[in-house]
Amino acid sequence: MHSHYPEPPREPAQDFSHGVEEQIAKQTESEEESDETMAFAFTTAFRGGMDMYSDPHTVADYLNAHEGWFRRCAEPMTAEPLGDNGYVLTIGHFGAFGYEVEPKMGVVLAPPQDGIYDMYSVAVPDYDPPGYAVDYRAIMTLAEVEPPQLRWPVDPAIAPLLTKVEWHLSLKVMIDFPAFIHKLPQDLIQKTGDRLLTQIVRQISPRLTYTVQKDFHDRLGLPLPPKRSRQLIHTTSESD
Repeated sequence: MHSHYPEPPREPAQDFSHGVEEQIAKQTESEEESDETMAFAFTTAFRGGMDMYSDPHTVADYLNAHEGWFRRCAEPMTAEPLGDNGYVLTIGHFGAFGYEVEPKMGVVLAPPQDGIYDMYSVAVPDYDPPGYAVDYRAIMTLAEVEPPQLRWPVDPAIAPLLTKVEWHLSLKVMIDFPAFIHKLPQDLIQKTGDRLLTQIVRQISPRLTYTVQKDFHDRLGLPLPPKRSRQLIHTTSESD
């Protein structure tokens, strides 16, 4: 949730396991194939934010009416309604070690409680994820700020008061890899999976941030704040 990030075309599955295919082939040569699977857990975490040329009440009204902007702003992901405050997201094709998935997840944008927005993953009805499970959680807050408090120059004529939207998100994905992949070093599997998960967030979040920020300001007839008004910082290493 990009300065002007161009809309990327739908691409083939991205493979972050360059250079390990030969190792897999060597280690599995002449061995019997197995239908067994073993699970790995991959995690990543980020904090991010965006600044808005408006007061927190106006920003909250916009965010609360997510049925008016979420599906459009989520593109090129597909987002289908799920209950009153949820959506089913299909994220795209990703892969590693020759294993590909097209992640689909349910996510709820819960109404704010005491000014805190809670977003979390839920099961998708009548859908059994093929070999993976997603655990997503994000907490978002709004704060009123004055132009001098920001790290980028603000014209007070545009907005004497602004809103800083900040969030912390964590993402955990369990994947059942075919047993032959477990013949690779476990640290290689772990690092590759964590890197892939981090890259997915780095692709999706800035684009969503830019699109939501632009949609909000377009609706109010306001200019789009500059790139420096949007942030995304990888925090997994900070908590290790």
